[in-house]
Amino acid sequence: MTIIVTGAAGFIGSNIVKALNQRGITDIVAVDNLTRGEKFKNLAECEIAHYLDKHEFIRQVRGHLLPYENIEAVFHQGACSDTMNHDGLYMMDNNYQYTLDLLDWCQDERIPFLYASSAAVYGKGEIFREERELEKPLNVYGYSKFLFDQVLRRRMKEGLTAQVVGFRYFNVYGQHEQHKGRMASVAFHHFNQYREHGYVNLFGANDGYGNGEQTRDFVSVEDVAKVNLYFFDHPNLSGIYNLGTGRSQQFNELAAATVNACRTAEGKPELSLKELIEEELIRYIPFPDALKGKYQSFTQADIAKLREAGYKEEFLDVKAGVERYVKWMLENLA
Repeated sequence: MTIIVTGAAGFIGSNIVKALNQRGITDIVAVDNLTRGEKFKNLAECEIAHYLDKHEFIRQVRGHLLPYENIEAVFHQGACSDTMNHDGLYMMDNNYQYTLDLLDWCQDERIPFLYASSAAVYGKGEIFREERELEKPLNVYGYSKFLFDQVLRRRMKEGLTAQVVGFRYFNVYGQHEQHKGRMASVAFHHFNQYREHGYVNLFGANDGYGNGEQTRDFVSVEDVAKVNLYFFDHPNLSGIYNLGTGRSQQFNELAAATVNACRTAEGKPELSLKELIEEELIRYIPFPDALKGKYQSFTQADIAKLREAGYKEEFLDVKAGVERYVKWMLENLA
């Protein structure tokens, strides 16, 4: 039985491949665009059966030409995740139409289809529940994800031939994101800032929040992979699900976890947030004018629907997840 993972050399895709490998599954077709060749490193430690260029994959999907029988599932993680990319023509073709063509093919072939949506569909909302009236994307990236989610809702009413699940990822962090540049997680940037400068910067007060007090639902990529595989194990489940921890934690907490994990590796004691600020290991910079009115100062996934679907595992909190991530970075990137 073959499994297809798109965006397989990317951040979440490579972690799904790794999680499948940990189950002994290696008959995996990895689909990606390796124009940026350094992404190959994310797959180098994985076992796959075949690599296929994204454009060739799309051609074969649209022509129903893929030479594989008994495809067990498609994990579709391939998309442009740059929220600052405002090229609507590219974004809608790459994120919306590509996903729609894959959905049509999977439905024709009765193949389970698990895809990446995004918490960006909620925009600056304060309630993050999987309901249409709460969805107001702020950019074309969020709109591309939002629009496809509406397609799934219509298809579910009409009746599906196979499982389809969309995961609204919140702020994901963890191993294999080093190729993402400015779109890598705050934890990744904090790690590198601390290693280079000996301190980390956070945004100052804005939007009613104090210095570093903006909060997000930070979710480890390890948990993201687990949830994907849970739904893979339960092909009777379809729908759109938030994928976050259900907790909202301050950027201050994330910075403190990162700095303290680095300090522990250096043989130094952990410090409280107050001490980290007093010793200028955490510093604040003015909130950028370019982001005012466009920035999510608060996110917190409502995961009631995920729990109702039977997913019972606890999610890593920022301290535990960042400690594991920093350890990995020190072993693999430093």
